[in-house]
Amino acid sequence: MTGIIRVLIADDHAVVRQGLRTYLELQHDVEVVAEAADGAEAVAAAERLAPDIVLLDLAMPRLDGVAALRELRERAPAARVIVLTSFGEDDRLFAALRAGAAGFLLKDTEPADLVRAIRTAHAGQSPLSPATATRVVEELTRGGRPRAAELLTPRELDVLRLIARGRSNKRIALELGVAEKTVKTHVGHVLGKLGLSDRTQAALYAVREGLGERR
Repeated sequence: MTGIIRVLIADDHAVVRQGLRTYLELQHDVEVVAEAADGAEAVAAAERLAPDIVLLDLAMPRLDGVAALRELRERAPAARVIVLTSFGEDDRLFAALRAGAAGFLLKDTEPADLVRAIRTAHAGQSPLSPATATRVVEELTRGGRPRAAELLTPRELDVLRLIARGRSNKRIALELGVAEKTVKTHVGHVLGKLGLSDRTQAALYAVREGLGERR
């Protein structure tokens, strides 16, 4: 079957896992391939089953969400991880961002918004709940990073603008008339020069700098 998004649910509360599974399995394009009750189980299942999306709780036994994220990047690099968090977890939230999470949702997210976020992450973009996005942007602002125009070439700035608009590498390549491999190289340079770890951070940085606006 094509077009199915394969999802792994990792949460230490059985009632949460069951609720997520019940709703997600009503969707025509989503399949729940496994559940995990702790971080170690999540990593092992992701390595074995290669899901497209991992829904990952931050507070779990044996291996917490941040530690699991680091393991997932090594052992299941193709999986896009959406962190499920709650208010009052800023330290874990930003640690997860640095560890490479593709998206962040609060646990009071509406079910329909969760499904939308899964589809968004699967398409290569970075879903963020509004409250989480605000907090992350504020954190980046406090970080005092140098302005992009001071460090990036004109083409790298173009790539950063398109990342901020949620474009995938393939779409960026089409819009700029270059090879997708070239875009990947530019993205790597952008992250390295700005001291960012992933596209989520790059998109938030670009929005703060006003680079995502259409001209």
